[in-house]
Amino acid sequence: MSWGWRWRVGCFLLCLPAPFAWTANAQSPSKQQLDQEYQAAVADYEAGRLPQAADELQRILPYAPQNYELRELLGMVYASLAQTGRAVEQLKVAVRIKPDLAAARVNLGVALVHDGNRDAAADQFERAALLDPGNYDAHHNLGELYVQGGRIAEAQPYLEKAWRIRPQAYDNAYDLAMADYLLGRVDQARQIVNALIKVRDTGELRSLLGQIDEKSRQYIAAANDYEAAVHLDPSEDNLFNWGSEMLLHRTYEPAIAIFQQGVQRYPSSPRMWIGLGLADYSRGKYDPAIKALLAAADLNPRDPRCYVFLSKAYNSSPLQADEVTQRFRRYAELEPENALAQYYYAVSLWKGRRVEDPGTDLAAVESLLRKAIALNDSLAPAHVQLGDLYEDERNYGESIPQYERALQLDPSLTDAYYRLGTDYVHAGEKEKAQREFAVYQKLRAEHLAEVEKERAQVEQFVYSEKGQTASAP
Repeated sequence: MSWGWRWRVGCFLLCLPAPFAWTANAQSPSKQQLDQEYQAAVADYEAGRLPQAADELQRILPYAPQNYELRELLGMVYASLAQTGRAVEQLKVAVRIKPDLAAARVNLGVALVHDGNRDAAADQFERAALLDPGNYDAHHNLGELYVQGGRIAEAQPYLEKAWRIRPQAYDNAYDLAMADYLLGRVDQARQIVNALIKVRDTGELRSLLGQIDEKSRQYIAAANDYEAAVHLDPSEDNLFNWGSEMLLHRTYEPAIAIFQQGVQRYPSSPRMWIGLGLADYSRGKYDPAIKALLAAADLNPRDPRCYVFLSKAYNSSPLQADEVTQRFRRYAELEPENALAQYYYAVSLWKGRRVEDPGTDLAAVESLLRKAIALNDSLAPAHVQLGDLYEDERNYGESIPQYERALQLDPSLTDAYYRLGTDYVHAGEKEKAQREFAVYQKLRAEHLAEVEKERAQVEQFVYSEKGQTASAP
C-alpha cells in the first residue's frame, strides 16, 4: 500500500518589513532608491524572477546588514534557487538578529533540511515550538522530520499538536492518522480519518481507513473502504489493496475480477499478476494461475515470490511444462547461489517431463537437488525430492536417509512419512515402517494444517506488499 508520508517542510514564512533604517554615507543611494530596489526584489521573488531578486538584494545588503527581513528574504531566494548553503548562511544571520522569533527558526530549519542537516533542523524546529506553542509549522515540520527518521513515536505528539492547531490541514492530519495507526492507536486514527473525509474525501484516505478497519477485524467495512478508494482513485495501490482484501478472506471470484482489472490497468505490475495468480490458484483455476505467475516472473525474474506460488500451481497442473521449466531455468541461472532457485528448476525439470518423457535427464535433476542441499542443507523439500528420485530407482539405501533428514528438519511433511514407511518395508524394517505409517495416518487426519500453511504464505505476500511503503517513509 503506497502511503507515503506528506513531507512538506518547504513552507517558508514571509513577512513584509516596515521601512528600513538604511546606513547612509556620502556615496549611498537615497533612502527612497533603496526602498524601491527592495520592493523590486520582493516583486521579483514573488514573480519567480529569482536571479534578479538575488542581485537586487545583494546590492542593497551593505546598507542594512543587520536587517532581519532583508536577510530572511535573501535566504529564501537562495533556497528557491537550490543554493542551500547560501540560504542557510543568510537565515542563520536572520536568527541571530531575532533569536526569539519562531518564524525565523522555522525558516532556518527548512533550509537545513534541504541542506541535509536534519539534526540541526530538528533543533531549530524544537526551539521554534518552545518559543511559540501555537506555531503550526514548527510542530508539523518537526513531526515530519521525525517521521522521515523512522521515529514515529516521537513524531506523533508534534503531529497531534499541529493537528489541534489546524485540524483541517490535510497532509498533517493524514500523517497523524498513519502514525496513530502504526502505533496501535486505531480508534484515534479512525476518528481523524473520518473527520478529514468530511473535508476532503480521497482514495488514499479510504484506503487508510480500510487498513484501520482490517486491523480492527471489521472486514466487511474494510472491503467497502477499499472499494470506495478504487472508485475515487483507481491507482495500482488501491486496486491491489481491494483485491488483496478479497483474497485474504477467501472471496475468490471477486478477487479474480479485481486483479483482472488491475492487470488490465497496470500490465507492468508484477504484484498484480501474482495477486491474480494466487486468486486463480485458490479458486482451483490452475492453468490461468500458471499463466499469470509466468507473466509476473517475466516482469521481475528475480522476485522469489513468483516461483513459490508458481511451483504450487504447477504441482496441481503439469501443463505448460516447457514454459514453466524455462522460467525456473532462468531463475536458477540468475541466482546460482540460491538453493530454492536450484530446487525449483530441478523439480520443474523432473515433474514436467517424467510422465510424458521417460528420457528425462535424471542425472541433471539429481545434480540440481544436490546443489540445492549443498547451498542450504536445511531445505527439507529438496531432501524429499532427492529421496523420491532415489526411491524411483529403488535405491532405498539412498532414499531413506533423505526422508529421515527431511522429517528431522520439518516433521509436518505428511507424504514423507508414507514414503519413508514404504522404503522401510522394502528394506525389511517393518516395525519402523509401521511407526511411520501411523504418523502418516495421524497427520492426514490433520490435513487442514497444510491449508493454513498456504494461507499464511498468501498473507505474507499481501502484507509484505502493503507494508513496503507503509513502514518506510
